[in-house]
Amino acid sequence: MLKVKGVIGLQWGDEGKGKLVHLMSESFDVIARYNGGNNAGHTIVTNGSSFVFHLLPSGMMHSHILGIIGNGTVINPKVLLEEIDWLTQQGHQIQDRLFISKNSHLILPYHTFRDEWNENLRKQRIGTTKRGIGPAYTDKISRDGIRLGDTRDIYVFRQLLQQKLEEQKTMVQKLYGQDPLWDIPAIIEEYSQYAQTMAPFITDTAYLLNQAISQEKKVMLESAQGTMLDIDFGTYPYVTSCSSLVGGASTGLGIPPHYIQNTLGICKAYTTRVGEGPFPTEITSPEGQILLERGHEYGSTTGRPRRCGWLDIPALRYAIMLNGVEELAIMKLDVLDTLDEIRICTHYQPKDEANSEYPSSQHEFAQITPCYETIKGWKTETQNCRSFTSLPLIAQDYIRKIESYLERPVRFVSVGPDRKETIER
Repeated sequence: MLKVKGVIGLQWGDEGKGKLVHLMSESFDVIARYNGGNNAGHTIVTNGSSFVFHLLPSGMMHSHILGIIGNGTVINPKVLLEEIDWLTQQGHQIQDRLFISKNSHLILPYHTFRDEWNENLRKQRIGTTKRGIGPAYTDKISRDGIRLGDTRDIYVFRQLLQQKLEEQKTMVQKLYGQDPLWDIPAIIEEYSQYAQTMAPFITDTAYLLNQAISQEKKVMLESAQGTMLDIDFGTYPYVTSCSSLVGGASTGLGIPPHYIQNTLGICKAYTTRVGEGPFPTEITSPEGQILLERGHEYGSTTGRPRRCGWLDIPALRYAIMLNGVEELAIMKLDVLDTLDEIRICTHYQPKDEANSEYPSSQHEFAQITPCYETIKGWKTETQNCRSFTSLPLIAQDYIRKIESYLERPVRFVSVGPDRKETIER
């Protein structure tokens, strides 16, 4: 029996992971988030109302789910507690259902300050969300961060926070020539309150999760961002600051790799990305604007419009390889309903038969040209379809083409934002 399943975005994030995790979590016991921070935005739409989870696992609206936020995440306590408050107001019991790793790192005011300043100072911008994610991971790697476990002794935490704030203030004045005007005593009081409120949720989640697996609980691993934003294998330097691959779940949660028995890869029926960076199949013709508006392609975290492009088979093959994906979910098929023609990037030119690797540098991306197969659009609304056979024949053929190119079965097809607008094959 399947025990641990990974759910991975195969593109540049925003693929629809939140919807699928929420939908599938009905048949799981534990949902574990293992990377990123509140730069993630997993949107849940149910009964016409929507909510965006930035930190909480997307299955927490199901009362039987245990939610785990692993050590691989970075935590903005204000955002976390706002999400907890919202769920509580909606009648969802959180106590004894949510557990946060004592080893996860805090995002503090100086992280968001540094993030914004660093981005503004870059000659070539990365496109960061300016939520303090990168600087928090920087402090983690340089062994200069504050972990949630440090907040459990409030006296020690207050001393440590004061020391860090004073150090950071001096650094900002030296590097940026500006006084950040932080009210240090007020920040210490604010974050001391956060620490006391978070205390019941903080635990050794690695032990808890391994115990759940040993008890044969069904566990789903929820990734933030997408494969093409991975710090090592994404379109560097236009990437996030952590691993967004399924392999990151092992170190981001503290579970052995062999426990992960199945991986579902999620992608849109087209491609989008937010911010800067290479995008081989980006659409500059009017079809791009159609996808933007019909797909409501605005970042759920930043509100920025997403760049839109055609489905990129070489990029998806690369992501499938890296994650060991065994089955697929194709999201937002309905966004293509009005198009006269739909294009699929099947390969790049020039193609070196001796080296079919995916580009890894700006120079390599500049040398390639996407090559397309064009199919007729189905020109029929799909949002009310509830079975694969009820889809227009051309839409069915489009899904089968994707399966053929990627050599993986498509298990889910999404035709709208609501959970009921999902076809499971």
